[in-house]
Amino acid sequence: MHCPFCGHNESRVIDSRESTDGVRRRRECIRCELRFTTYERVNSMPLMIAKRDGRREAFSRDKLARSLQTACAKRPLEVGAISKLVVDIENELHKLSKAEIEARVLGEMCVERLKILDRVAYIRFASVYRDFKDVDSFTKEVEALTHPEFENETKSQLRLIEDDVPRLAERNRRRMAKQS
Repeated sequence: MHCPFCGHNESRVIDSRESTDGVRRRRECIRCELRFTTYERVNSMPLMIAKRDGRREAFSRDKLARSLQTACAKRPLEVGAISKLVVDIENELHKLSKAEIEARVLGEMCVERLKILDRVAYIRFASVYRDFKDVDSFTKEVEALTHPEFENETKSQLRLIEDDVPRLAERNRRRMAKQS
């Protein structure tokens, strides 16, 4: 493994850990003694994506990550949430055990996960992916997110801290009152 700092081709492994998409190794260069991280993934069969217009394109996890990052731009998401989505989607694609996947299937996987992760990111992604023909179809999609049925789907999500602010403020007031 070549050191990214000095280019020396010898390093020693300091730590190895299993991660969701492979093995993470912490290495130290023998020459410059600087540390760096490498990731190892199983090299599985290449996936091809069948586009709507009939073209075929190799699956690119980087392209998927960029698309999801664009949809999630400036959204209050956990660190690593997009990477986790990419790994999850890629794993599900491989579980299908097909050499060729329709772009529609990949798009639906993204849409369903974004709908759960962040509604604004979902609408951003869906507006491009679903190619709404007019404002009415777009409005219907947004309104569907505010219906009680959708609220029930997302009850399993953790609440945002903003939901807890009044409760936490009251608890702190009581705690301060006890101390004085």
